[in-house]
Amino acid sequence: MLQVSLRQQEGPSKHIAQAAVAGTSGGAARTIRRFLDVSVALTALILLAPLMTMLAILVALDGGPVLFRHPRIGKGGRPFGCLKFRTMIDDAEAAFSEYLSYHPPAGPEWDSERTVSFDPRVTAIGRWLRATSLDELPQLFNVLRGEMSLVGPRAGSAAEAPLPGEPASACPSVLPGLTGPWQVGDRGQPDERSLREWGFLRDIALLARATIVVVRRKGVS
Repeated sequence: MLQVSLRQQEGPSKHIAQAAVAGTSGGAARTIRRFLDVSVALTALILLAPLMTMLAILVALDGGPVLFRHPRIGKGGRPFGCLKFRTMIDDAEAAFSEYLSYHPPAGPEWDSERTVSFDPRVTAIGRWLRATSLDELPQLFNVLRGEMSLVGPRAGSAAEAPLPGEPASACPSVLPGLTGPWQVGDRGQPDERSLREWGFLRDIALLARATIVVVRRKGVS
């Protein structure tokens, strides 16, 4: 009886201890992930500085701004400006409306796919930047500012429906990622682990696969 009583008393204490350890582990994981985000982003910015400078000069040749801030939804539903190299001409929406008026067949394509075979808004350098995903390099600054992580769910706009595998209720609870399963072709794969848990090897694998995607010029915009 005494032995049973002791076990019964130890049970709740054991669960409390396990919960405390889990909480500490979760906090430690977030700290480590943040440290890696900052370290990798800072290192990448230093190494890529010559390339990014050259790209900035090419983008600025038409007289427009170098960077574009796209309104996106971040952790906790907080909006932030997702940085990209500008890939469109000035007054892009007016130019696109004029294009659609002269090319009626493009209207249904835009309405159904939200894209067109030829987008007159995109500059020549912009098409190349999008094809190589290099337009997203400025998002490394978003990572440094704590608005994004290296790996995570896709940062969506307020009006954009979540991609398959990215539950609307779960995505805002974590930082959006510079890359993730959505960029390496795993659009149909559940993304619960990258949303709720952190795995060092999983993040490294996704970053490696994303690098291969960019090198092969098969980036997902």
